[in-house]
Amino acid sequence: MFASELSISGLHLIPFPKEVKQGSPDLTFKNELTVVLDKDHSLSDRFTADELIRDLKNEWNIIANIGIRGKYPSVVLTRRQVAKSMKDQGYQIITGEREVLISAKGEAGLFYGTQTFLQLIQPDNSGFKVPGLTITDWPDILRRAIHYDTKHHQDKASYVKSFIKDLSRYKVNMLVWEWEDKFAYPGHPEIGAPGAFTLQEMQEFTRYANQYHIQIVPLVQGLGHVSFILKWPQYKNLREIEASNWEFCPLKDGSYDLLFDLWKDAVDATPGSGYIHIGSDEAYELAACEKCKTKSDDIGKSGLYQLFINKAAEYLSKKGRKVMAWETPMGWKISESPAKGIEPVKGLVFTESYDYETPGLTYANEAKALGFEVFAYDPNPGVVPLMVPYVFEKGEGGELRTGSLEKSYRFLSPAAKSGVFEGMICTSWDDDGLHNQMWMMHFINAAAWSWNGSRPSLDEFRESYFTSYYGNSATNMDELFKLLNEGAYYFAGTMERNVWHYGEIGQTHLPDLPRGDALEYDPFWNTQYKEKVNQSEEMLAKMDLALQIIEKNKESGVSNNHDFEIFRTTAELIKHTCLTYIDLSNLEYAIKEAHVNRFVDYNVSLNNLQKAQKIIEISLKRRELVFNDLVKTYEETRLPKGFSTEDKPFFWQQDRARHFAFRRPDMSFVIYDEQLLDMEGYLEKLKAYIEFFKDNSLN
Repeated sequence: MFASELSISGLHLIPFPKEVKQGSPDLTFKNELTVVLDKDHSLSDRFTADELIRDLKNEWNIIANIGIRGKYPSVVLTRRQVAKSMKDQGYQIITGEREVLISAKGEAGLFYGTQTFLQLIQPDNSGFKVPGLTITDWPDILRRAIHYDTKHHQDKASYVKSFIKDLSRYKVNMLVWEWEDKFAYPGHPEIGAPGAFTLQEMQEFTRYANQYHIQIVPLVQGLGHVSFILKWPQYKNLREIEASNWEFCPLKDGSYDLLFDLWKDAVDATPGSGYIHIGSDEAYELAACEKCKTKSDDIGKSGLYQLFINKAAEYLSKKGRKVMAWETPMGWKISESPAKGIEPVKGLVFTESYDYETPGLTYANEAKALGFEVFAYDPNPGVVPLMVPYVFEKGEGGELRTGSLEKSYRFLSPAAKSGVFEGMICTSWDDDGLHNQMWMMHFINAAAWSWNGSRPSLDEFRESYFTSYYGNSATNMDELFKLLNEGAYYFAGTMERNVWHYGEIGQTHLPDLPRGDALEYDPFWNTQYKEKVNQSEEMLAKMDLALQIIEKNKESGVSNNHDFEIFRTTAELIKHTCLTYIDLSNLEYAIKEAHVNRFVDYNVSLNNLQKAQKIIEISLKRRELVFNDLVKTYEETRLPKGFSTEDKPFFWQQDRARHFAFRRPDMSFVIYDEQLLDMEGYLEKLKAYIEFFKDNSLN
């Protein structure tokens, strides 16, 4: 059966099953079902049945209960008499006139079968129906990992659990959680941020995720990316460069003593997990100290890196964990400074990008042949504030590039079909501080292609995602995502938001203040910023359209409706930025009118000066309202950014990465560039000038 046939019939299955056959009768029923389990079912199977019953009630208001076979209509969950050919994590669904049979060899497969079944239910005139289909399904890639990066924010426990459950619907089975300071390390409690999750809370998340067949893998950075550790004065001696909190020196015993403590805590916090990720990417400062430079001259920079990774792996393997790292297959041999006389220890798991890879996946195959586990790395989306650039990306020079969704599809589809990769990892770097829900399409896209690299088409996936995640009432979602994509790049290009690595990007100024009895000023603003004002007027119309689409969807009763509040506050912030440029344009025009009329009509000049004052006051008030609305919306699912307690203030210290989301300790990073304009100071000076003008210019 072709993917389009499912879509045409109103079925939007994610991931798309491997084999779908028509021909059996539909199951029709009013609003009651019996769920049947094997008599010797496991605790996991019982959870699957109970979860199915909860989801039927919550999503469809269908009443289901555990019962015996023969009480129809029913859903039979069984792991008996399953074909020997059934693959790992696979399942089969057979729809009959009176029952749906879901069978699997393993517990995970049975759970996945129920997640597909929930996507098969359709309302009809008599109640509900499940189309007459036979589905046989299994994954192309066995480990489908989502990287959950919380370095610059902390979600609430309730959100973490809902996120895990959401991912399980789409057959994700690994969550690589980058904690940084969002875990209260028992051995070093100072490192955990105020409000960080405790050992017991992390153990509960791990247990909870296991029920949904998701393994939580802790990611505690090892070599680089460790400013959350090395900012503390007591660990300053472990830095590779004294002036930088970014990176450990790999030749200091103290580095390992501290990291082993943290990794032990991470292992204890995730009982039953088979992996730990030690990060260690972007080791910009590797071999910077004199001792490390001498060592790298002997064994190469990659050799120095492998020395660190191997010591970590030796320790962690004794803890029963496979070690993941941001290392490329064969990267130690083909880097600019290859390893000499040292090889990675066996059993390492490589999860880094394959930008240098050949079409035949030569290096991945070579690493696999050497006994290493290799994960396909879903390409990073472009780094931009507020929204993942699903539709298109832009280079630093403004050139248009393929959007992240298509970029992911182009890599993951052939990677999944290649049979080379034991796993797939989809990353969500927190550099720009996006709300985690903005990443959901990215996550589910990767989950879909790593399960089935062959089908459906990318266009059909988009349609299916919007229907599956937001419901049948969702409309114009393609257009909304395109508008927000455009708005995010507009926002990034305003003020000085494209920070240091973009080079010389100019600086935004305020219009000139009037001065002296003659009301002199230097006209430049509308000439210099004409293009930006035109862009702002165009983007303002687009954000108004986006807000109309959002409101229409909210009124229609979409699923995951909090996403639309995030979309709304995002569009409002972009709209405010548009209006700010228009305000500054009108501000200069008002001052110009005051200047022109200085020796023609005093009252006209005064009125225009007061108009200029009002423009700034309205702009500042709007910023306050829009910003507070966005913060309130984000904090429905998050702790306040930079959260402090009475006992423990948040210790904020920047690092060399200069991430957009970490330029300020709190959420003000999104408006920081506008704050730097100091419109408040301009307003006070303008008000003082107006008083001067009143006192000195009447005669």
